[in-house]
Amino acid sequence: MAYKGISTKAVHSGERPEPTGAVNTPIYQSSTFRFPTDEPRTWEGEVPEGTYVYSRQSNPTVEVAERKIADLESGKRCLLFSSGMAAISSILMAYLGKGDVMVSQEDIYGGTYNLFRNHLPRLGIDVKWAPSDTEALIDAITPRTKMVWLESPTNPLLRLVDHPEVVRAAHEQGAIVAIDNTFATPVNQRPLESGMDIVMESGTKYLAGHSDLLAGAVVSDGFDISPVHEKRSVLGGSLDPFASFLLERGLKTLPLRMERHNFNGMCIARFLEDHPAVERVHYPGLESHEQHELAKRLLSGFGGMLSFEVKGGRRAAENVMRSLRTIKMATSLGGVESLVSMPLNTSHRPLPPEERARMGITDSMLRLSVGIEDVEDLEADLDQALRAS
Repeated sequence: MAYKGISTKAVHSGERPEPTGAVNTPIYQSSTFRFPTDEPRTWEGEVPEGTYVYSRQSNPTVEVAERKIADLESGKRCLLFSSGMAAISSILMAYLGKGDVMVSQEDIYGGTYNLFRNHLPRLGIDVKWAPSDTEALIDAITPRTKMVWLESPTNPLLRLVDHPEVVRAAHEQGAIVAIDNTFATPVNQRPLESGMDIVMESGTKYLAGHSDLLAGAVVSDGFDISPVHEKRSVLGGSLDPFASFLLERGLKTLPLRMERHNFNGMCIARFLEDHPAVERVHYPGLESHEQHELAKRLLSGFGGMLSFEVKGGRRAAENVMRSLRTIKMATSLGGVESLVSMPLNTSHRPLPPEERARMGITDSMLRLSVGIEDVEDLEADLDQALRAS
C-alpha cells in the first residue's frame, strides 16, 4: 500500500505479512537459506527478489529496512551496508576506475575526505576539489567528470549547495551525482525528488537514532544501483540481521525524533549565538548564516547539528567540553542524547592543520549534536560550561 504521510511511511512501509502473525519484523538470524527447488543456483549477479541464498547477498530482515528507507527517501530501491563508509566505498568502486575523474566538495566528513584524498589516487582515480559553493562546483564539472560527490549540509560547518542546480549541470556533462544526506535525513530533505542519482545516508546516525549500531544506506529512484549491490556482495560490507532489526525499529520514530531535533537545534543555536563566551555559531536556521535563504528553500527543517567557536581558543573549547555534565563528550551524532566533540581531533583529525584552517575548521570549534532532551536542561548545561571556560 502506498502511504502519503512520512510518519505513516516510517511506521508501516516495507513491512510484509508474517506467517506467524508477528506485528514486528522477525530477526532472520541465519547466514544461509534452504534452496526452494532442486535446481542448481546458476544466477549471475543478484538473487531474484524474495529468494534467499546467503545473507551477504540478501536477508528478509534487511530487506524490510531497505524498503522502508527507500520509501522515506522517495526512492525505489535501497541497499544497506555495515557502515556509512562501507556504503560510500562501494558506490565509488561500483562506478569509478583507473583514469576516471570525480569532483567533490572540500569541507565534507573527515572519513570521506580521507578516503578521497589518500586512497582513491592509489586506484588511479583523480579527485578534483571545490569549495561548498554552487557555482564553484558547477565550474569544476567537465566532460571528463564521471561522478560528483556532494554533502549538504556539510560536516561540521553546516554549509549547503544548491544541489538541484548541480545535478542539472552534472547531467548535462553525463556525470553521476551522489549526495551524503546524513545531516538532513529524509525528513528534512529528499534529494531524489530533485533528480539526484544516488543518496547515501549513515544509518548509524539519525535513521537509527539511538547510538547502538553501525549502518549505511544507498538509495536511488530509477538510477541503476545493481553495480553497488555487486560490490556489496564481493567486498562483504552487508548489514547483519540484528542491526537491521534495530535500524527498522529506530526508523519508526524518525519523523517524531526529527521534529524535536529541529526544535532543539534552533533553540540551542539561538542561545549560543547570544552567549558572551561564544565567538560564532554555524547553523543554517539562523538568519546570520550566510546561506540561510538557500537553507529555507532546500530544507523543511534545519536539524539538530550545529558547530560553534568558543572565545579563548583551543584551551577554552576543551575546558567547555570537560565541564559539560548532561551533554556527553563523544564522537558520532544523531542519537537521542546530546553529544559534543572537537572536529580537529575526531572527524577531521586526518587533515593537516593548514587544510582544516583553510576550510574554516578552527581549533576552538565544537560540534554539537543536539538530542531530544528538554531544551532548558541543555541550555543550563551549556551555560555553566561556557562560564567555567
